[in-house]
Amino acid sequence: MQKIQMTTPIVEMDGDEMTRILWKQIKDEVILPFVELKSEYYDLSLPHREETRDQVTIDAANANKKYGVAVKCATITPNAQRVKEYNLTQMWKSPNGTIRAILDGTVFRAPIMVKGISPVVKTWQQPITIARHAFGDVYKATEFRVPGKGKASIRFVDDQGNTLLNETVYDFECPGVIQGQFNKDNSIRSFAHACFRFAISTKQDLWFSTKDTISKVYDHTFKDIFQEIYEQDYKAEFEKLGITYFYTLIDDAVARVIRSKGGFIWACKNYDGDVMSDMVSTAFGSLAMMTSVLVSPDGNYEYEAAHGTVTRHYYKYLKGEETSTNPVATIFAWSGALRKRGELDGIQALSTYGDALERACIETIESGVMTGDLVNMWEGETPAQKVTSLEFLRALRTRLEAALNP
Repeated sequence: MQKIQMTTPIVEMDGDEMTRILWKQIKDEVILPFVELKSEYYDLSLPHREETRDQVTIDAANANKKYGVAVKCATITPNAQRVKEYNLTQMWKSPNGTIRAILDGTVFRAPIMVKGISPVVKTWQQPITIARHAFGDVYKATEFRVPGKGKASIRFVDDQGNTLLNETVYDFECPGVIQGQFNKDNSIRSFAHACFRFAISTKQDLWFSTKDTISKVYDHTFKDIFQEIYEQDYKAEFEKLGITYFYTLIDDAVARVIRSKGGFIWACKNYDGDVMSDMVSTAFGSLAMMTSVLVSPDGNYEYEAAHGTVTRHYYKYLKGEETSTNPVATIFAWSGALRKRGELDGIQALSTYGDALERACIETIESGVMTGDLVNMWEGETPAQKVTSLEFLRALRTRLEAALNP
């Protein structure tokens, strides 16, 4: 078949370990045979981030702002063990955190549902989308290991030199830790607008939760800004569509989510969204079956898999062993990016291809062909056939070829 042509590149951010191997296999099997891919490539592997002093991550984020659409492979956020393993000069920050800070976007994560795999929570009938604020909080915090007795304080001086706050955080009588985190009203406002717009575009209810009863200034600011924006800009449209917005404490939200049928958007602060998206994806089936897209206020999109680099499988791969690593979330990152590029550039064939790739992926699993992580959850009538990652991709390619060449 004739390859689909692109006019504008997408930004391609390669990653680490097993997902880097899958990245190339996905391109070779189900992207390049069908699309004349135009991409601006950035290597975000940990060795290259070390080599460039992490400048490559900043460059990739700025390229995303230039071209509007990016697709990202999973990357390592190093801890002390990784610093030693990769002989790093420092513990580089999360690439996702850096990119999100530059784009100032909101991350929307939703599970990929297939017939034959039921959610662990039996009441869930529709996907639950996690809207995660992607700026500040613990990911940009300043931390310090307190060596012994001493006083920790928080101080704020305005741009006129006036000290508006100088308050003791704790008078330490022994070693401990301190952490200072921040957020900005304009980023919270962008987060709120993104959530309300996404709810309207998908015609879903929007829930928002923090812990404002404990965090009476920090979390309460989020609550107040969301309510103000809802009342001023979105209430009428929500009522017209018959959808609702409501705020509740995060512990109440967790209880409500477990009892719900799904089919709504759950907006969370940065750390809460990080944790809850993993919980939701696992309860729906697998972390490898969850989409993730970062949407910025000025209309830029970055698609990625919600999971990590699958280190355990990578070590097997290095020993020459075949792995049954689930590539679905990474495939959906590619399909989402290419479909969005098609929408923005008016290339219907590219958008149609993105839809067909996702449909073929789901149909392959529903036919009983799947990777090992899904086999034990399979409830379909057809017996589950466990295959390697490459075998799954080749089965998917056969189905995709049939769909694009009826």
